[in-house]
Amino acid sequence: MTCYDRRDLGLLLLRLGTGGVLAAHGAQKLFGWFGGHGLEGTGQFMESVGYSPGKASAMAAGLAETGGGTLLALGLATPAAGAAAAGAMAGAAAVHAPNGFFAQEGGYEYAATLGLAAVGLAVTGPGRLSLDHVLGHVFDRGWMVPAALAATAAGTAVVVGARTRRVRAKREGEQEALFEEFEEE
Repeated sequence: MTCYDRRDLGLLLLRLGTGGVLAAHGAQKLFGWFGGHGLEGTGQFMESVGYSPGKASAMAAGLAETGGGTLLALGLATPAAGAAAAGAMAGAAAVHAPNGFFAQEGGYEYAATLGLAAVGLAVTGPGRLSLDHVLGHVFDRGWMVPAALAATAAGTAVVVGARTRRVRAKREGEQEALFEEFEEE
């Protein structure tokens, strides 16, 4: 390659794959596309797993995934895009964590992989085959990486922490039977 090197091509492929998957998942939440449930259905699910209010949580997750994924694919505002997508994936991983690591058991493997790829792109940058490069990296300055990741980490910690407290409070309110009841024959 003359103008671009393998690194630029690799980053483009990683951005397109990761960003495309994230954007599609977000579109499921926001619009019901690709077999998704839209804001209403996703909002009900979010409420059931402890993210409250459910519809606002579905909107936030959908926007982070769709917006972050689209921007990652384009290579635009890469630090903010990667951070937003990673925050959404941290929230998803929290839901799946009780099921262990592997996705086939309902674990957090998939969310963690997408989140780590998004963070990796935020840290590494989009490469020369990107809108950030074309625009002179106006939205991809070095200081933006730690700022975006720190802000997202703080916000995610608050949201996931509140969800964890709601889930624990709900579990504490549910009491298991001390003795099994047997029917007399």
